[in-house]
Amino acid sequence: MLQQILRDMYIDPDLLAELNDEQKQILFYKMREEQIRRWTEWDKNLDKEESKMKIKAKFQHNNSKHIQWQNGSDGDVWVWIMGEAPNDKPYEQICEAVMAERARQQAQKEAEEQWKQKEAEIEKKFRYAMAKEKARIVAEKWKEEIEDRKAAKLMENKFQEELKKREEEERRKGEEQIRQREELRAKELYLSLKKAQQQCQRNENEEEEWQEQLRKSKAADEDRKHKARWARAEYHRQSLRAIQKGKVAGLSNLFQTVNLNNGQESSQENNSTSQLIKPQVPVGKVWERPARPISRDVIIRWFKEEQLPRRAGMEKNTEVVAQWFHGIISREEAEELLMNKPEGSFLVRVSDKIWGYALSFRQQTGFKHFLVDASGDYYSFLGVDPNRHATLTDLIDFHKEEVITSSGGELLVEPCGQNKNTSDYRILFE
Repeated sequence: MLQQILRDMYIDPDLLAELNDEQKQILFYKMREEQIRRWTEWDKNLDKEESKMKIKAKFQHNNSKHIQWQNGSDGDVWVWIMGEAPNDKPYEQICEAVMAERARQQAQKEAEEQWKQKEAEIEKKFRYAMAKEKARIVAEKWKEEIEDRKAAKLMENKFQEELKKREEEERRKGEEQIRQREELRAKELYLSLKKAQQQCQRNENEEEEWQEQLRKSKAADEDRKHKARWARAEYHRQSLRAIQKGKVAGLSNLFQTVNLNNGQESSQENNSTSQLIKPQVPVGKVWERPARPISRDVIIRWFKEEQLPRRAGMEKNTEVVAQWFHGIISREEAEELLMNKPEGSFLVRVSDKIWGYALSFRQQTGFKHFLVDASGDYYSFLGVDPNRHATLTDLIDFHKEEVITSSGGELLVEPCGQNKNTSDYRILFE
């Protein structure tokens, strides 16, 4: 189950809710280790690709751009630090001046373009009017006497002066309008730049807040890592004690180097035990177990075909169902059974989340639930690599003497049995 979680880098929320705090921390630590391993592998591949690109770039023509720094009187790169020179203005005043100058230049440029358009319109308008009037006078006076032609010329000159005055008035009005537009535009541009500066400041503040949140997140991450390492070390210590007592199914990879005084005898005992608890599936029936329990019927079949041959839920060396064993009941039903029981009371129920069980424990302030993985050939708590027990009863007996977690100090003291005439595990043994 743990290998599948690390492969998918995902754990179902319902399954996560079944884990206790230390199991969650250790599972988080293992997932982080897997992420780091994948990232390291990806980074190595990226370095290889970059090295190939660099080798290829050596054979190509180098036409990249270069930067040359200006040197000061001392021969080093010339550097100006704002605010240290005698005549330096404050940063805010410099920003205000720069924004105002940029707004003025932009408005002036736009006003020049507008004036060019306006001047072209005025010139076109009055040229057309003058040409039209001149054509009219010529058409009317070409047959008249010389005196009349002189009078017509005077009229033409007079009309031209009037047009010139009107043109100058039009120009003056146009210049005034463009000047007003230029001032308004300069104000608009200044406000726009000011708004952009304020937005930039807000972004900087948000960046500082984000950095603070990132720092807190990293600190919390380190705290979780520390707790996970501590929990793993504590489980390793318990596993060594369990191995020395001979109450585990065998040695995990972490403890293969431990030399036991009775190693040969323990090995013989473990081998004989393993032969007794191997599932005996009837000939002709092929049990293809799904990745996770998908229905109540599938859980019942799994228990009958895999767990009954291993005497799961039975008292040691007897055919009696253990008092602490229960069927496929929910967390709420387990807590209801333990509600009025003293601290240290416990029961084991068949889980509908994993191929295994859930140990429900009554503590002083409430309840705790621990998932027990039974998907392999041993029994152990999910999310860690602690004590591996040959039978479910061995796991329970071991934790009657050894705490489940050092921080919680959970010792299994009093089993919680059935509270009804009909047992909730009857369907599993039919």
